[in-house]
Amino acid sequence: MVKRHLRVGAYAVCVEDGKILLARWAGGEGKQWTLPGGGLQHGEDPYDAAVREVEEETGYTVEIERLLGIDTLHQRHPRWLTHDADFHGVRIVYAARVTGGELRHEVNGSTDLAAWIELDRMADLDRSRLVDTALALDAERPPHGRVIPPR
Repeated sequence: MVKRHLRVGAYAVCVEDGKILLARWAGGEGKQWTLPGGGLQHGEDPYDAAVREVEEETGYTVEIERLLGIDTLHQRHPRWLTHDADFHGVRIVYAARVTGGELRHEVNGSTDLAAWIELDRMADLDRSRLVDTALALDAERPPHGRVIPPR
């Protein structure tokens, strides 16, 4: 049996002084650094979701500067012992800047740490593919809002 799951999320790329703001996702498969952001609540605008998620996961308030693009993830994997999951994630990526708040870690959420990570440390960092895609979107600013990740 295969269960399909569509998840739409909104994420923010905050880059300052050669560092990027990341949150460490603490999921069932382990821990991995990713962009602050996450799933939309029913009826929520993606712009508002990105602002909300950054505050929840990092303690910062942000101002969205621009839409960078949209990334998709489609993967199938076993779930528990009863079925396979066919997951399709649609990730809306914004450029944002911190306007207030103080860095803190999320409590009882999907992430356990938040930090400013130097961009020159990316090669050694256990991170999600979304981080690389978002940095490419921020650097290239493609008019169609899409970068093709290397396979």
